[in-house]
Amino acid sequence: MASKTDISGEKQFQFANSRAQWAFIQKYWPLYVLSIPGLLYFALFKYIPLFGSSIAFQNYNIFKGVSGSPWVGLAHFKRLFTYPEFLIILKNTLLIGMYDLIFAFPVPIILALLLNEIRFNGYKRVVQTVIYMPHFLSWVIVGGIIIGLLSPTTGIVNQVMGWFHMESIYFMGESSYIRSILIGSGIWKDSGWGTIIYLAAIAGINPDLYEAAEIDGAGRFRQVMSITLPSILPTITILLLLQIGHFMDFGFERVYLFLNPLNSENGEILDTYVYRAGLVDRQYSFTTAIGLFKSFVGLALIMIGNTLSKKTSGESLY
Repeated sequence: MASKTDISGEKQFQFANSRAQWAFIQKYWPLYVLSIPGLLYFALFKYIPLFGSSIAFQNYNIFKGVSGSPWVGLAHFKRLFTYPEFLIILKNTLLIGMYDLIFAFPVPIILALLLNEIRFNGYKRVVQTVIYMPHFLSWVIVGGIIIGLLSPTTGIVNQVMGWFHMESIYFMGESSYIRSILIGSGIWKDSGWGTIIYLAAIAGINPDLYEAAEIDGAGRFRQVMSITLPSILPTITILLLLQIGHFMDFGFERVYLFLNPLNSENGEILDTYVYRAGLVDRQYSFTTAIGLFKSFVGLALIMIGNTLSKKTSGESLY
């Protein structure tokens, strides 16, 4: 049983600790004030809308509202896994997400390593500017450019194929090409922008390591493999985990602009299906259930990836 002296000492310690915390807040109060807009943003647009997810368990009626709509339990979730069209769309989403992870994720790393090897600064800046520029174009513009390039009549791709006496291909009209077009357009648009983080990580590497490697006779390729890549591995790991968390969120606008009835069989993903079924067909409860399903899968993937990363490389998000 604790004595009165011990209890009194614990209260004094808690009081002193609370005073120290309050003094810390008073000292750095401008930083707390600056954080208020960010906190309000997350509260208003991230946390409060979570209460609307309850309509996934209702037959939601916009005139009756959340409180007046009847509850149906897990009926919409059962429909997800028994609806043939949904299973096809889920397959497309998983395949496109996997292709994006395999083919698109390494490109910024490779570009950053190549840019880091350029010694002429003027040429390096020009190359950086050229590969950064597509990022600032909207997907509407990018979609128009890609569709124009792949046009069967006026597209430069088919014109070049004609020089070699090859038949023109209607790329946007065949479902077998849509996944490659989606991944390729994403690489062209965003890979240059993704190099910024990796170049910043490379800039933080101690130059003495490269000098010591040169003294030992290591060439440029050996320095990249033994110094540069291991040094930026924590950055690569964190960004990989973040992308795994968004595995199911390939992007509505990125896909919707390329879809048409001829290629939707292999191109439609959950985001475009939610738009079609939720906003166009007004199946609000069903599409909310799809959104919850996506969130659950993303959370599970990031937890699994974080655990594996912590055990293998020691790097993790938490």
